[in-house]
Amino acid sequence: MSHPLDFILGPQGPFVSLLLSQLAELGVETGYPVDHLCYRAADNQEYLRLRALLEQAGELLVEGMIGGRPIATYRYHQPVVSGVVSVPCIELAAPKPGRSHQAGLEHIEMVIPSLEAFMAAHPHCVFRTDNQHDLRNPDIALTLGGGQVKFHLRTLEAVIAEEVSRGEVCQVPGDYWG
Repeated sequence: MSHPLDFILGPQGPFVSLLLSQLAELGVETGYPVDHLCYRAADNQEYLRLRALLEQAGELLVEGMIGGRPIATYRYHQPVVSGVVSVPCIELAAPKPGRSHQAGLEHIEMVIPSLEAFMAAHPHCVFRTDNQHDLRNPDIALTLGGGQVKFHLRTLEAVIAEEVSRGEVCQVPGDYWG
């Protein structure tokens, strides 16, 4: 099933499906919720253009500075569907200052009950663990041929709600785009 923004962002459902298929080929369980996917903008102009489109396609949960650049998260009015998987949210990441990267769909994130147990169940996988001890929402990641899959303990929406309620969102500076 296609999504209304597939013609702009790329085929989101097939992106999710590809990554889940690649996980299955590795023997990694794929029955966990996919809570969001991420699109990286090539430049600030693309970020602003896509942000305006996403405002029409979903509800802005938060926009804040993360890792030195703005990231906006939306809950889609119409989730991305891939088979039996429904993905409710999308992150839009601006490029980090001084860095260039390929624009497009970059990763999906799945919610699992335990990072340690998951890694122990898949000793043949080489997980990136640099965020494993993050206090807000630790994660581990696998880089696959089609993109990256991150595994974390809580949904991004729950983390955002907590950060907003505590006033912990780092606002995008008013002069950032100027």
